[in-house]
Amino acid sequence: MKFSGIGGQAVLEGIMMKNGQDYAVAVRKPDGQIEVKKDRHEAFSDKHKWAKWPFIRGIFAFIDSLVLGMGTLTWSASFAEEEPGKEASGKKNEGGLSKAETTITVLVAVVLAIGVFVVLPTFLSNLLKRWIDSMTLIAVLEGLIRLVIFIAYVSAISLMKDIRRVYMYHGSEHKCINCIESGLPLTVENVMKSSKEHRRCGTSFMLFVMLISIILFIFVRVEFLPLRMLSRIALIPVVAGLSYELLRLNGRFDNKLTWILSRPGMWMQALTTREPTEDMAEVAIQAVESVFDWRKFLEENFR
Repeated sequence: MKFSGIGGQAVLEGIMMKNGQDYAVAVRKPDGQIEVKKDRHEAFSDKHKWAKWPFIRGIFAFIDSLVLGMGTLTWSASFAEEEPGKEASGKKNEGGLSKAETTITVLVAVVLAIGVFVVLPTFLSNLLKRWIDSMTLIAVLEGLIRLVIFIAYVSAISLMKDIRRVYMYHGSEHKCINCIESGLPLTVENVMKSSKEHRRCGTSFMLFVMLISIILFIFVRVEFLPLRMLSRIALIPVVAGLSYELLRLNGRFDNKLTWILSRPGMWMQALTTREPTEDMAEVAIQAVESVFDWRKFLEENFR
């Protein structure tokens, strides 16, 4: 496998692919046509070089991915209101949310995520102190509760039809990247036979966050519950930074160590990816080709 540098995410009935500052969103509209929007996104680290320092860059990369992801997701959602056979109004296709709306939406999403995945597990694990004296064991159980909540959440939303299709598009995104990085021409046939798991997936990042938090919180011992919750929140940037470096290491190198480190995340992706259909692969291919010259990449790395 050769590192290509491209990445992306699934959106409603489509795929967003990003290469450097360039990104493209390809969406299958209700009338069956594929709409592609190409644009540029200047990340915070592109403006401030210090934001690319190791263990710091992961924090800003995560925030940038949330902002870009929310914008592309809302743009793709605008097509869901269209009726087959009718032309789009044009106004929908230009936009998504404004910067202010995106910022508010991201902040609300972050607050809710902190409440569900950080504060709630800390609170629930604290109830176990009636029967368990060991703070080390409490910290481990807190991490396991967090993992169970995450798995339950991912599994529950997969019952929704639209989310199941998002998971299928997620699989097509991975398959496209794996196809290219394996040295195969980007065709529907080659994409469909490629793996739907990938080492640089955000699901793997989330699993690293949970595993690293278990280890880190063992050494951060605070008895008073409100202060313990605050310590968990305060350490989120540290956990995110470490997790990003592990994810980056896994994505750039292919050896026995990275293979071992990537296994749990690849297993977890069984929950967040599904096998796509050929028409989904077509959408993903258009998104890739809008921002990445895969023919040149194959020529330089596999010929």
